[in-house]
Amino acid sequence: MKITVVGYKKEARLSQGVANDEDTELISFLKDKGLDVVPSIWNDENVDWSNFDVAIIKSPWDYHNHLNEFLNWLDHLEQLGIKVLNPVEIIKWNSDKHYLKDIADRQLPVIASEYLEKGSCFDNNFFDLLNADKLVVKPCVSAGAQNTVTISRNNVNEHSKEINELLKDQDYMVQPFVEEIKNGEWSFLFFNGKYSHCSLKKPKEGDFRVQHYHGGSISYPTPDPLHIEQAGAYLKSLPQSTLYARVDGVLIDNAFNLMELELIEPYLFLNGDNTLLENYYQALTEMIP
Repeated sequence: MKITVVGYKKEARLSQGVANDEDTELISFLKDKGLDVVPSIWNDENVDWSNFDVAIIKSPWDYHNHLNEFLNWLDHLEQLGIKVLNPVEIIKWNSDKHYLKDIADRQLPVIASEYLEKGSCFDNNFFDLLNADKLVVKPCVSAGAQNTVTISRNNVNEHSKEINELLKDQDYMVQPFVEEIKNGEWSFLFFNGKYSHCSLKKPKEGDFRVQHYHGGSISYPTPDPLHIEQAGAYLKSLPQSTLYARVDGVLIDNAFNLMELELIEPYLFLNGDNTLLENYYQALTEMIP
């Protein structure tokens, strides 16, 4: 069985602050386990995808800038009869942040979200609708806080024009600015539905973006078992099992609230740890023929 671990044409900015080349370490570990694994780039025209039995969608970190091409490529893999992990149906659903509404409709705790359609204009009523004096506006298809804008009642005139300009290109979502983000965003990692480990990402002073390439810091605390259970509930609502899932959120009144369910290309914080790599390997062997 031939397996490919799929990444992207690397950009230094997305690797800034990351100590480990996670993909290389993972591939090396899987090879040592006797699996026939090679890396590939999802939009490399020279790759003959029919050579593979399994495609692990690991780190296509630029997919959101080429969404239609990416989704068509996933369809192509399915047409070739390749087993895709995570499943194509799950990836398509997860590629647009309207999925958060689906999760909220299942009565699971999600940061409140409203949506702005492409071509519409930002409405000051969102402050009252979301009962907030400060809002976060971000694209429905994005990654890494790209084109994310914070706006308050005090600077609404200053930023409305910027948001309306962005709305010419795609749909956006509006959420209340969650002050608890200053305490950090928790990421719970699950492989084939089983909890593996977690990280806590904190923004740098004066910022709200927790990504390492925006200056955020990462630690690895021991989480409360209650919060692990709460994070796992989001996966139980999915129609298919996933090889990997990163459940990102904040604690509000000691309860986990979802910000993002990362099922396409999350950094997994494996950090070259053989125990965590083994967790991934065990999940993979459970999911491939």
